[in-house]
Amino acid sequence: MCKKFIPYAHAQSVYEISTDFYKTNNVRVLLIDLDNTLDSYRLYYPTDRAIKLIKDLKKEDIKPVVISNNCRKRVCGYAEALGVDCIYSARKPFSFKIKRFLNKNGIKNNETMLIGDQLITDVLAAKGANIRVVLTEKIVKEDQWTTHINRLLDRPIRYHLSKKGWLPDWRKKYGKK
Repeated sequence: MCKKFIPYAHAQSVYEISTDFYKTNNVRVLLIDLDNTLDSYRLYYPTDRAIKLIKDLKKEDIKPVVISNNCRKRVCGYAEALGVDCIYSARKPFSFKIKRFLNKNGIKNNETMLIGDQLITDVLAAKGANIRVVLTEKIVKEDQWTTHINRLLDRPIRYHLSKKGWLPDWRKKYGKK
């Protein structure tokens, strides 16, 4: 299996990961995929749990950034409601928009992590940008129609990674399991 699909860590959702994990791993900037990682693709405004997560990250001096392949209106409106920066129309799995954002803001790769629910987009984009990535499961059952194709490709790769033990639980990355 190609190394480009192996994430730094795996979690059931972004909401189960403690801020200690990010602090222990020297994460100062956390790029968080929007659709099916942070919230449903149908929501234009953040849920209470998304708001709490962002507040908790900011309290620990971790800069959250919403990232999505979705359109400007959707992503920027959602990010604005959270009071965070965003990268919209990110064109994941390509990494050039991530690299541009990091360079423009003087952010170091080794202080950045991306968290997302898809191997084909999020993991590949993070690997291309040379940043660590945490793969999650999707948080709601529904997906946009375009994502169904990615899921068909994702499923067998994810199964293989799991079978080989290449989806390390995030807790193991800082000794909490």
